[in-house]
Amino acid sequence: MTDRPLNAAIVGLGFGAEFIPIYQRHPDVDLVAVCQRTKEKLDAVADAFGIRKRYTDYAELLADPEVDFVHINTPIPDHATQSIRALEAGKHVACTVPMATSVEDCRRIVELTQKTGLRYMMMETVVYSREYLFVKQLYDDGELGKIQFLQASHQQDMDGWPDYWPGLPPMHYATHCVGPCLALTRADAEYVSCFGSGRIRDDLVPHYDSPFAVETTHVKLRNSDLTARICRSLFDTARQYRESFDVYGSKKSFEWPLIEGEPPVIHTAKRAEPEIPEKARVPDFAHLLPAPIQPFTTKGVYDLENEQHLSFTQGAGHGGSHPHLVHEFVSALKEGRDAYPNAAQSANWTCVGILAHESALEGGKIVALPDFTFSTDG
Repeated sequence: MTDRPLNAAIVGLGFGAEFIPIYQRHPDVDLVAVCQRTKEKLDAVADAFGIRKRYTDYAELLADPEVDFVHINTPIPDHATQSIRALEAGKHVACTVPMATSVEDCRRIVELTQKTGLRYMMMETVVYSREYLFVKQLYDDGELGKIQFLQASHQQDMDGWPDYWPGLPPMHYATHCVGPCLALTRADAEYVSCFGSGRIRDDLVPHYDSPFAVETTHVKLRNSDLTARICRSLFDTARQYRESFDVYGSKKSFEWPLIEGEPPVIHTAKRAEPEIPEKARVPDFAHLLPAPIQPFTTKGVYDLENEQHLSFTQGAGHGGSHPHLVHEFVSALKEGRDAYPNAAQSANWTCVGILAHESALEGGKIVALPDFTFSTDG
């Protein structure tokens, strides 16, 4: 625990730039540095936000004794290596999804946090979105009753995205689906079974030796009678962008809208049939945050003169999650506790997707999650 403000550094200024004003206005943080490989872009962003310390070399940033933690927002292939290097350099780590692209890299990050006592948090947007927080409130208040089943989907057209995206197996980027299904009851995944369906065009297949247009996974929740179903597609599947989360309870169920902009639906048991469904209004949860960063739960605050990152635009602002993510990580560091999800939980969510793809390649074979991904309280 520390009484002084924490010194943050943001690494990667595409999507990462969305977090700059949040850190600058959080009462417990000083944003002291930014890092970007391209100097022209680095200077443009740093000038726009008045940031003095600027690095094009990640190693130089990690050597800066003023920096307490790094928030990594770089391309997916860099996440694990940069997280490992930061932990080895004595820095706490917040990292955008996914944690890594291999089970072994997930293991290495978990082991480093255990060895060093440093904190790691995968910044999964969905579990801090207003929609998820609304469902979590219903669950915590007992309105849903006993949870009977969970399902989530993330469908997106990734044509035209950076060069590591073409042909990516759908389940390798599954945390937006996995996270809410496991977070609601604070469960771990125990094992998975996944099937691939359809085929992407031939020029995309060789990138990852993965042919599937859609992958659908069943996840068995550990120490629970629950399973969750997850559906993912990235290429050659007609669908508006959708990150959805459905929860079926004994008293009430919550279903995500089919079309962006429409309200979700709550179904209430034992009513007359026409009265079972009703459209729900999802409130904002800015009141959970310190006053200076409460405005950042709404989309308009990002209309600074900088172009919004495509993931923010397509994701409808990620449900106002960004300031909640920042506040959770910063609060955890200030209080000397793990953030949610911590390293083991982040590994569990990430390894679900990695192992699900392995299952699909073997026709739905059941694959167990490794023990290092299980929560100590699970």
